[in-house]
Amino acid sequence: MPQAGVDPVVLAAMCVVRLQTIVSREPAATTPAVLTVGSIRAGESPNVIPDTAVMELNVRTYDDATRKQVLDAVRRCVDAEAKASNAPREPLVERLNAFPPTVNDDEVADRVDRAFRDHFGDDAHTFGLQTASEDFSRIPEAFGAPFAYWGIGGVDPDTYRAAAERGTVAQDVPVNHSPSFAPVIQPTLDTGITALTVAALAWLGAEE
Repeated sequence: MPQAGVDPVVLAAMCVVRLQTIVSREPAATTPAVLTVGSIRAGESPNVIPDTAVMELNVRTYDDATRKQVLDAVRRCVDAEAKASNAPREPLVERLNAFPPTVNDDEVADRVDRAFRDHFGDDAHTFGLQTASEDFSRIPEAFGAPFAYWGIGGVDPDTYRAAAERGTVAQDVPVNHSPSFAPVIQPTLDTGITALTVAALAWLGAEE
């Protein structure tokens, strides 16, 4: 008797579709933003309409203004879909956690960048904006200290070169949190230790 209730499964599905339009239609095309519905939980039986649905979203932006714009749009869209489905009450929206953007200090980043390029040569390069979720900046923020954040590769060099030659790095090279992500021990370990040492010496100083 579906006519006797409001189906939260259908409502959640409509929300997912509507939420996909936020990033593609609301921030400027040159403003990076990510909105992902990573989890939906509703019901336990195929012949019973459940009484609730739980959706979990992940939002990533590079500034507070865009973040507020996206979060406000999420609330507006979910509320509107609930009203369109004649839900008996407003959706409960909870913010579980949040991390500030990780923005390198220019002076620190420049000094470490020069040190890396002097030591690693062509193997050191600057990578662009990343949509990773990172809480590292909480540490220097707590101490009021400037910082620079860097990363190291962990993929077998031959695997990476082969994928680069095919133009399939995005598809064939596993990234963080991928089920196939498993950094090779070497040269990853040595590179990481060396990078930490080179960066420290760039600030502490060392005789040639």
